Amino acid sequence: MSHHFNTDGRLNLEQQRKRAKELLPRLKAQDPSATLSQAQWQIAKQLGFSSWPKLKAHVDAIDFAARHPDFEACDEARTTHWRCGNDIAHSLQLAGFKGRFQMLSDPLCMGPVPDLPRADYQALRATFISQAFAMDAGDAARRLADEYTQLASLANAEHSVLWCEADAYDQLFLIRALAGLERAPQRLELIEVDRIPGVQRFIGIGQLAPDVLAWLWPQRRLIDDDAVQLAKRAWAAYCASSPVEWAALAHGTQPALPFLAPALLRQLQELPGARDGLSLTERLTLGYLAEAGPKPAGRVFAELMAKREPLPFLGDMMFYALLRPLIDGAAPLLAETEVGLVLTELGRAVLDGQAYWLEHASHERWVGGTRIAPGQPHWMLNEQLQPVLNSHYQH
Repeated sequence: MSHHFNTDGRLNLEQQRKRAKELLPRLKAQDPSATLSQAQWQIAKQLGFSSWPKLKAHVDAIDFAARHPDFEACDEARTTHWRCGNDIAHSLQLAGFKGRFQMLSDPLCMGPVPDLPRADYQALRATFISQAFAMDAGDAARRLADEYTQLASLANAEHSVLWCEADAYDQLFLIRALAGLERAPQRLELIEVDRIPGVQRFIGIGQLAPDVLAWLWPQRRLIDDDAVQLAKRAWAAYCASSPVEWAALAHGTQPALPFLAPALLRQLQELPGARDGLSLTERLTLGYLAEAGPKPAGRVFAELMAKREPLPFLGDMMFYALLRPLIDGAAPLLAETEVGLVLTELGRAVLDGQAYWLEHASHERWVGGTRIAPGQPHWMLNEQLQPVLNSHYQH
């Protein structure tokens, strides 16, 4: 049966009715007493709803929101919409949102994020961003300085809304935004989403249709002091040179920001695994290439996003930047060929746990404030996903 995979969250009821009618003869072939409502129920279930009326109610709710974009949102020209990228800027306009759009594009899930004074921190981040994404250093520095200046105004803004997903990229943006506050401002709200009805594989708010954003709008909630205090703790833990406190938060439950712990746990898995020295992203990449044979980097990224990555947080450019150290070192794990990326002999040995990647790597790597330098003692993650210090190097 061809699954009409829905990615933008917009569902057409007529189309689903038609699919139910097409399904009915097949159901009757198995059971002559099958009815149209059984076919509709199956279609609804396939899309992730518990019943056909639930599917219908959801479609109606989105239609209503789309027809009333200013629905309980009359003063919204004064609102600032915050996001960790520009992927929804246009859709918000199309949906009828009148407020200003601001973004913090600093990819906090990559590169060094140490606890430094603001000027030093921004200089370090700008350098990392310009090198990782081949951007002009001056442009990167100016953009970052501008974004962080705007972010500092969050405390006194009249009305701000943060749009976030459940993944590490977004949750780190969220705690960074809140960590700069002393207490919760009067009208700072959060729209947070980890799944959308009818979307099988929800990757990001950026994939959603404008009317689905209008439907999300009434679901925002006020950020309270508990959320601000938790964010301050989590941000300090992420920037610390040891991941111990970060791991403690990641393994707990944090009701003030319910999506934070799973995102922190996923980000923790970017630390080297004790068995192979690989981050989870690296391990998934090598594992796919070992199974599928040579594939171009774009195909590998698509496979991770569609199937293998438990909590998608990377953009394609970010993924390519993470791959470079596996390709460019003196003892690489991957080779670039005309047919795509291929595992080297060392790549296979590391994937099988016969070799430890960091005994061969030549690039320094950071996860938050944790620095992993080749040939030096470093933090790694054991089977229980707890950080342990690797302090002895067997040569």
